[in-house]
Amino acid sequence: MAAKTNASRILDKLGIAYTLHEYEWDEDDLAASTVAKKVGLPCEQLYKTLVLRGDKTGVVMACIPGDKELDLKAMASASGNKKVEMVPVKDIMTLTGYIRGGVSPLGVKKKYPLYIDRSVVSKDPVSISAGRRGLQMFIKGTDLVEACEGILSELTH
Repeated sequence: MAAKTNASRILDKLGIAYTLHEYEWDEDDLAASTVAKKVGLPCEQLYKTLVLRGDKTGVVMACIPGDKELDLKAMASASGNKKVEMVPVKDIMTLTGYIRGGVSPLGVKKKYPLYIDRSVVSKDPVSISAGRRGLQMFIKGTDLVEACEGILSELTH
């Protein structure tokens, strides 16, 4: 059994069901499609967590399907910004407490607004990072929204 992470402790506390899935990760290939294949789910059921900075709100986060691209205009609009941009990889750890390839929407060091692509509500399970590379958690899409207090939005194209 994989060691508990902050993300799994949060779900335990909330009484939300999930399962942990370990996989071999590769520093040179952290792509969502690769991770999805390794945990045995279609890429559209693996949700990646992105960290952005808005011109008005500061740091915001987005959680989108692994087979999609974030629509920056849609994200800016949803989050009340004129524009948003991805934060540099070197800043992810300082802002979230997580490293690239292991950013979970749960258990972030500081609570930032989290926008989740609306497609999540129809998926069971979805796979998200459990908070470290090589460990994913499967959770019902609606439970993810509840646990993260996520804001449902149309975020991809």
